[in-house]
Amino acid sequence: MNRSILLLYTGGTIGMKTNPETGVLSPFKFDQIEQEVPELKKFNISLNTLTFNPPIDSANVTPELWCKIAHVIRDNYDAYDGFVVLHGTDTMSYSASALSFMTENLSKPIIFTGSQIPIGVLRTDGKENLITAIEIAAAQENGRPVVPEVCVYFQNKLFRANRTRKHNADQFNAFRSDNYPALADVGISIQYNYPCIRHIDSFMPPFNISTNLDRNVIVIKIFPGMNPEVFRAMLSIPGLRAAVLETYGSGNAPTDEWFIDYLEEAIARGVIVMNVTQCHAGTVAMDRYETGIRLQNIGVVSGRDITTESAITKLMYLLGQNLSPVKMSEYLNRPIRGEITV
Repeated sequence: MNRSILLLYTGGTIGMKTNPETGVLSPFKFDQIEQEVPELKKFNISLNTLTFNPPIDSANVTPELWCKIAHVIRDNYDAYDGFVVLHGTDTMSYSASALSFMTENLSKPIIFTGSQIPIGVLRTDGKENLITAIEIAAAQENGRPVVPEVCVYFQNKLFRANRTRKHNADQFNAFRSDNYPALADVGISIQYNYPCIRHIDSFMPPFNISTNLDRNVIVIKIFPGMNPEVFRAMLSIPGLRAAVLETYGSGNAPTDEWFIDYLEEAIARGVIVMNVTQCHAGTVAMDRYETGIRLQNIGVVSGRDITTESAITKLMYLLGQNLSPVKMSEYLNRPIRGEITV
């Protein structure tokens, strides 16, 4: 039986080719994708394409784009076995993390991919990324998708989306998942890491999307010499509902009274403060050192091993659900899409 895949081109380097007359890179028509990547004809897969017009440079991505992707997937969910989203690399981890939270009761693959070199360039990494992403999105065993979650595929690795970060601007292996194993390693064959793949309960409610995102979230990266008044001003932004606090090491921060006092003031006003490590690997453990214990005592939430990208999008999603304080606390402290390790 043929598998059916919907390919969404949102923008990004992968969809570019050089105009032979001007030498300028411009998006090509994805309804002609098999002309650009003739290898796709060898798949026993029904492939349809949808191009966002205009394509969005990943530096210009907003939550509105995430909502648009979510709506397209919802509207086509029953017609396809899987989805591949082509996206610029700079903000791919943000978008893919957001989709992991916005898609509820997901039981089909949504694979994000892109490239460092345009697909119309001879040395492109885009062809392999695209071909393999489609193959993974279509993969089934015993009539069920092998990877029924939102993922990022790049340079021979399949990662859980909300565990990824872009770590290299120059090399083909642009993404890493430092705190969670790869869901698949791709070589001569695709080796799936089955124990690490997330599956929902077959008795869960039907697929749905939630596009009510609250954007009143900021990131504050602490550093030696931070100005106290700047710090206080950031936490005092009107309408602020949550702050992702990027701290040192295992969740450590200054013990200066002004620092603790300003955080305590914000928390007393109802602002959620989530502690996330600046390190790419490792976890926040606020009970390890006195500097972390003070944060824990005033009500700062441990982000554990969550990425900044995932923390931001999880907070936007949860704040948009109008949850009670008790439910909000519960969801912040446990994984809802496999985004943290408990």
